[in-house]
Amino acid sequence: MTKFRGQRSSYRGRFRHYRIGGDTPRHVLFMLLAVLAVAAVLYLSKAVVDNLLSSDHDVLLGATFSKKYAQELGLDWRAVYLASLDDLGVDALRLPVYWDDIEPSPGEFDFSDVDWQLIEARKRGVKVILAVGMKLPRWPECHIPSWAAELDEAALKERTLQMLRKAVTHFSVSTDFFAWQVENESLFPYGECPEADIGLLRREIAVVKSADPRPVIITESGELSDWVRSAILSDRLGISTYRSVWNRYVGHFFWPTTPRWYSGRIAAVSGLVDEVFVSELQAEPWSPGPIVLTDVDYQLTLMNPERLRSNVSFVRRMGVTEAYLWGIEWWYWLKEQGRPEMWKTGRELFSQSAGE
Repeated sequence: MTKFRGQRSSYRGRFRHYRIGGDTPRHVLFMLLAVLAVAAVLYLSKAVVDNLLSSDHDVLLGATFSKKYAQELGLDWRAVYLASLDDLGVDALRLPVYWDDIEPSPGEFDFSDVDWQLIEARKRGVKVILAVGMKLPRWPECHIPSWAAELDEAALKERTLQMLRKAVTHFSVSTDFFAWQVENESLFPYGECPEADIGLLRREIAVVKSADPRPVIITESGELSDWVRSAILSDRLGISTYRSVWNRYVGHFFWPTTPRWYSGRIAAVSGLVDEVFVSELQAEPWSPGPIVLTDVDYQLTLMNPERLRSNVSFVRRMGVTEAYLWGIEWWYWLKEQGRPEMWKTGRELFSQSAGE
C-alpha cells in the first residue's frame, strides 16, 4: 500500500483532536462505552439471525493453482497439478499466466508450462479461467520480470500491454479455457506493485476483447473494495472471501461478515455485471510469515478441516454458483509432511460439489 509521507503534518491544526481520556469527562466515557457495547450486541444478534436465515445453494467448487507457490513450498509443481486433477478431483481451475515466467528476457516468450496445464485440464474436462496481466495471484502480487522492474512508469505500462497482446494472441486459438481474467484485484492497493491505474486496466481489457469473444473477469477484494468500478468493467466479477486474516497491528482476527452481507452487496451490483462469483475462497492459513517456517500444528489452528467446511458452507449461503478455493498447494505440502487431513477433506468437498 502506498504511503504518503508528510500527510499528517499538512493536516495538523486543521481539525480538532479528540482523545478518550485526559480531560474527557468520565460520564462521557461511560456513555461511549455503553453505546459501543449496545452496538456490538445488536451487530452480533443480527449476525446470528443472518446466519440462521441464509439458506444453502449448490456451488461449483474450483481452485486456483499456482505453479510458483508449489515451487515455493519445495514441491514438484507438475506432480501437485496432476494430483489436484486426478486425486483431489478439481473440476474447475483458475490458472495464472505469470509475466516473469512467460517473458524471462525481453521479447523472448515461452508459454509451454501454461500450455501443458491447459492440455492436462482439457483431457479431464476441467473448466479453466486463464488469468493474464502484471498483477496475478500469489505474492508479490505483481510478477514483473527483473529486466522490466527498472523501467519508468510509462515504459512499464507499454511493456505490460505488449506482453498481454502476445499472450492473448497465443492463447486465443485455444479452446481449453472458458474465460479471461485480466489482472488480479488490480484496483486494490496490495502487494509489491505500481500504483493502481484504472486507465491501464481499461486498455488491457480492450486488448483482450478486441482479440477474443470470451468473457472477461475482473476481481476485487470481497471485504475491502466497493466492487462498483470493476463490475462496470467486467462481464463477470470475482470476489475474494476471507474469514480469518492477520494484520501486523492487531494480529489474527475474524471478519465479522455474514453470508447475507455479501448477498446484499451482490444484489447492489447485479445490474452492472452478468454474474458475481467467489474467485478466491480462503482454504489455507493467513500466516505472519512463510508457511514453510511456521509450525505445522500452529498452521492447523488457523486453518483445518472444520474451518474449511465452515468456509464452504458460508459461500453456499451467499447465493453464488461458483467458488475457487485458495490453498490446495498447501494441502499437498501438508500431506507430504504426514498431515493429510486437509487433502482428504478437500477431496470430499470436491466430490460433493461434482455430485450437485
